[in-house]
Amino acid sequence: MRTTSIEITFSDAAALRAATVAFQRPRLGASFAQIATSFGGFVLACTAMYLLLDVSIWLAAPLAVPAAGFLVRIFIIQHDCGHGAFFRSRHANDTLGMLCSLFTLTPYASWRRHHASHHGNWNNLDRRESGLDVYSTVLTVAEYRALSVWRRLAYRVSRHPLVVNVILPPVVFLLLYRTPFDMPKSWRRERLAVYATNLMLAGLVVGLGLLVGFGSVAFVQLLVISLAAIIGAWLFSIQHRFERALWMPGQTWQHAMASLEGSSYLKLNRVLRWFTGNIGLHHVHHLNPRVPNYRLQDVLDAVPRLGEVKPLSLRQALGAWRYALWDEAAGRLVTFRQSKRRARD
Repeated sequence: MRTTSIEITFSDAAALRAATVAFQRPRLGASFAQIATSFGGFVLACTAMYLLLDVSIWLAAPLAVPAAGFLVRIFIIQHDCGHGAFFRSRHANDTLGMLCSLFTLTPYASWRRHHASHHGNWNNLDRRESGLDVYSTVLTVAEYRALSVWRRLAYRVSRHPLVVNVILPPVVFLLLYRTPFDMPKSWRRERLAVYATNLMLAGLVVGLGLLVGFGSVAFVQLLVISLAAIIGAWLFSIQHRFERALWMPGQTWQHAMASLEGSSYLKLNRVLRWFTGNIGLHHVHHLNPRVPNYRLQDVLDAVPRLGEVKPLSLRQALGAWRYALWDEAAGRLVTFRQSKRRARD
């Protein structure tokens, strides 16, 4: 049976949270600098792609990689706005968040509400989602074994890396986010916001199409958003589903423990940290989601206890897709092969 690597008492949890409070105040200059570099970089990269299309598609296509990187960074800004972390003013956060949604194709109001729910129950075995979100939930080994053959197959297919990391992300961002597919009817404001976002997006596509050509818009924007969706979905999926991630039943679930043991400390190089807005410091983010992304590293540097969390290397993260089941007996995530081997034993 697994034992956690860091024991957290209630007093420890309060002290850790208190140590982060000083860093949750946004810095206006840093926020505006991130807006300028993220949106500016994205627009420049896309403009260069449009210009190079007249020369060669093979010259234009590689620029989709940095353009997608800037788009991921814009999504991180939208994410911070949803937490009320990017500006002190809620109105400013919501306005910028809605602007970001026209680039990320992610309706701001509905995503913010869904994400708030995620922060209330992540890695809680008794409060898992209904199954619509394949990125932040798992079945236990016992639950998987209780399924019929066909439902097991469906679960395995839905967790296959080509499906979950390549095919599904563009479908979610391009198609599913155009509808209130996962919202109850009582979410009237959020459902209306989806359609309002679609109308604004349609206007932007028509305007840009008349300016540079609809074929060029389709090539550039579909390529960039698809790459960004794949990168973003992968980042989100490994934040709570890696080999050492701790999942807990509701009666033992604790916020601080779930932050430090159920969220990743993904160590990336300086360039990747910049493009991903420090989202790899996910254990710090979950401990206090009001800390702006550009101050997460400051928290880690100032609170030594947070550095005691065993980091996840990029190589380990790239292999994390294999861990798809929670083994309650072993107290860790396992692969399908490992669960089969344990069943034979």
